Amino acid sequence: MKGVFGFLGLAAAAIALALLVGSNDANLTLFWQPYRIDLSFNLALFGLLLLFLLLHLALRALALLRSLPQQAQRWRVLQLERTALTSVLDALAQHYAGRYVRAQSAARLALAQLEQLGEHHFPGREQAQLLAQLLQAESAHELGNTEARDRALTAALAGPTVSWGSEARAGLSLRAAAWALEQQDAATAAHWLADLPQGAGRRIHALRLRLRLARLQQDHPAAIELVRLLAKHRAYSAQASASLLRGLVLDTLRAARDPAALLQAWRALEPAERAMPELALAALEQWDRLGEGSAAADALPGARRWLEESLQLGWGRYASLDADLRRRWLLRLEAELPRLGSDWLAQIEQAQQRQPADAGLQYLAGQAYLQRQLWGKAATLLGQASSQLTDPELARRCWRSLARLAEERGDAEAAQAAWKKAALI
Repeated sequence: MKGVFGFLGLAAAAIALALLVGSNDANLTLFWQPYRIDLSFNLALFGLLLLFLLLHLALRALALLRSLPQQAQRWRVLQLERTALTSVLDALAQHYAGRYVRAQSAARLALAQLEQLGEHHFPGREQAQLLAQLLQAESAHELGNTEARDRALTAALAGPTVSWGSEARAGLSLRAAAWALEQQDAATAAHWLADLPQGAGRRIHALRLRLRLARLQQDHPAAIELVRLLAKHRAYSAQASASLLRGLVLDTLRAARDPAALLQAWRALEPAERAMPELALAALEQWDRLGEGSAAADALPGARRWLEESLQLGWGRYASLDADLRRRWLLRLEAELPRLGSDWLAQIEQAQQRQPADAGLQYLAGQAYLQRQLWGKAATLLGQASSQLTDPELARRCWRSLARLAEERGDAEAAQAAWKKAALI
C-alpha cells in the first residue's frame, strides 16, 4: 500500500512540474552595471535548486569532516569494550580449565581495559567488572592466595551500585561463605551467611552452605532441620537425604551427655526417623554408654516406655536387617534380658520356632533360657548355635555360656573344653 501511494505522489509531482515548466514563457533579467543578463525563468529556477543542493552537500561534507575525531573516539571506545569483554570471557574459560594464573592475568587485563574507558558507560559494564573481580578472587582462592582473594572481594563489594546490586551482593556473600567453609573458618562463614538478604537465605545453595556450617559447628539439631528442608525442596535424592539424616541423627544421639538429653534428642525426631532400627539401636547403645540402667529409666518420665518401644522396634524388623545390625540387636537384647518381662521370653521362643535354622535366634533364645535358669533348653539351643555362629563375638559368648552351664551340672571336662574354645575364637 505504501508503494502505491509513493507512486501516485511521484506521478503528481511529475504532472505539476510539467505544468509549471512546459509552457512557461517568463523571463528573468539580471542587471549588473554595465551588463544585463536575460534568463528564462525555468533556467533560473533550476539554477537556484542546483545551488541549494550544492550548498547542502558542502555543509554535509563539512559536518562529516568535523565529526571525524568523535567517530574515531567512538571507534576506539567500541574496540576497548569488545577487548574488555573478550578478556572477561577468556578469564572465565581459563578458570574453568583449571589455569588459575592465566585466569587471574586475564581478569586483571579486563579490569584495566574497563578502567581505560573512564566515565563511558555501556550496557553490561558493571556486570563485566563484577565478573572479572569475582574470577580474580576465585582464582586467587584456588591458588591459596587469601590476601589477593580478599582484595578482589573488597573491590567487588565496593563497586558501583547497579540495578541488580542486591543480587550481586548476595552472590558475593555466598561465594565468600563457601571459601570460609573450605578453610574451616566457621565464624567468617556465619558472618557472610548472616549478611544475606532474606530471600537469598532461603535458596538451595544458601541452605547447603548453612548445612555445612552447622556440621562444622557440630550443631546437629540445626543440621537435621536443614537436611529435612533440603529434602523437601528435592535438593538431594531420597537415598542421599536419608543417608545424611541418618548420620546426623547418629551424631546427635552420640553427643548426648545425660539420659535427659538423650530422650530429648530422640523425641525431637520425626516418626519416620524414629522408625529406623539403626537409630533406635544407636540410642540404646548410647543409653548403655551413659551407664544408666533400670533406676534411671524409672526416674525419667517416659524412659521405660521409650526403652520398651525401641526394643520392640528392632525386634519387629529383625528379619529385614543386615548381618551387622542383627548381631548388634542380638547383643542389645541379650544385655536387656534381665530387665525384660516374661512376655519377651514367649516372643523370643516363638520367633526361634518359626525360624529354627537361624543361629542368632537360637543363641538369643538360649541366653533367655539361661537367664531364667532353664538349663536344659539353654544347653540344647546354645549347643546348636555354637557350631553355626559365624560372628566371633556371638560365638565367644555362646561358648562362655556353655562353659558356665557345664560348671552348673558339674562337668569339669566339658567346661574346660568350652572355656578353651571361647578363648581361641
